[in-house]
Amino acid sequence: MAIIPHEKTSCGGLTLHRIQTDKYKTTTVVMQFKAKLTKDTVTERALLPYVLQSGTAQYGSSKAVRTELEKLYGATLGVDLAKKGDFHIMTFRMDFANEKFLSEDDPLFKKALTLLADVVMNPKTGNSGFDSSIVEKEKRTMKQRIESIYDDKMRYSNMRLTQEMFPDEPFGLHVFGESDQVDQITSQSLYDYYKKVCAEDEVDLYFVGNLEGIEVENIVKELFPFDERSSRESETTVKASLDVEEKEVQESQEIKQGKLHMGFRSGVGYADDEYYALQVFNGMFGGFSHSKLFRNVREKESLAYYAASRYESHKGLIIVMSGIEFKNYSKTVEIIKEQLTAMRNGDFNEEEMKQTKTMIRNQLLETVDDAKGMVELLYHGVVSRKLRSIEEWLDGIEAVTKEDILAVADKVKLDTVYFLKGEEA
Repeated sequence: MAIIPHEKTSCGGLTLHRIQTDKYKTTTVVMQFKAKLTKDTVTERALLPYVLQSGTAQYGSSKAVRTELEKLYGATLGVDLAKKGDFHIMTFRMDFANEKFLSEDDPLFKKALTLLADVVMNPKTGNSGFDSSIVEKEKRTMKQRIESIYDDKMRYSNMRLTQEMFPDEPFGLHVFGESDQVDQITSQSLYDYYKKVCAEDEVDLYFVGNLEGIEVENIVKELFPFDERSSRESETTVKASLDVEEKEVQESQEIKQGKLHMGFRSGVGYADDEYYALQVFNGMFGGFSHSKLFRNVREKESLAYYAASRYESHKGLIIVMSGIEFKNYSKTVEIIKEQLTAMRNGDFNEEEMKQTKTMIRNQLLETVDDAKGMVELLYHGVVSRKLRSIEEWLDGIEAVTKEDILAVADKVKLDTVYFLKGEEA
């Protein structure tokens, strides 16, 4: 059975994860920086990785960094941001050819890692902190990134739903930061925050590829000399409270298609025993094309252009998303609620359960077939403090009974109905 071959060691101030496999001709490196999501730091943190990849002490511009990547047989380097539960994650990813497949005897592994270390550890600085021209350029790009959410009505509705569900909690913050905080950031304040990140963040460094004969640990210790930090074992996400009253929020904009997003709380998170049952529940409720939402809201009633649900497992949320005509709002809300009632009443058969389990299984096996997917799965274990093997996961899904699904369906509680409609509607 597929199980991620995973070796984990403490390496100074970071945790090193090695996934030895000869399945790929490339080596994938993923570096994750994890800290609590807070209003005070969300915008600086969202800006930081983009500033770091735009120039180092040795390669002073993003063009110079790209040129160096090309010299490394077309290596790629990218950054990303994610919100996982109560944490704000910065990610640096690098892919480069495995030197075993190159004709020349070039220590490409160390060269590539030296460039990544340069980006993370040796940024281009000016008189006061980071290079100010890089910071100003990235601030402009960041404002565009935040504004682009407004133009994508599905993402915008999702953001607004989350803000309404968590008005006074960090989870209500957007991963890209707050536009009204961007101008306050200076090259000095961002550099001060960067030093804090290097000193305090929980850092995980993943390698996926054929690592035989490479002294990974020694190279990492040399290139990433982070100071030891205090254990964060107790830091986990606080699941969304179930003590809420159902509320409705409507907004108008100049749009042609209404966006109906509904946020439910389940009280079941990634580390819980009921996690598998909640996954199967979500698959049958709205996660797949054979689900109740897809069949009844979209196909049977023709009320929605799309209708689906997703499970945010760290916070324990189920988010339903649909695109509808403005006049169908009340009827669609009613039918979505009816699908939850149907799940609670056990209005599903063995065949639907079996089909859902098969699709979850296929999704999982597809994910572990990909280097980045493997890292993503393992990192869920870091964030939740609960590491599952693929075997456990597959067995857990397979073992879910109808009673298990009814038990979690009973916990699911509607929190907020958010509707973005046209101005004339």
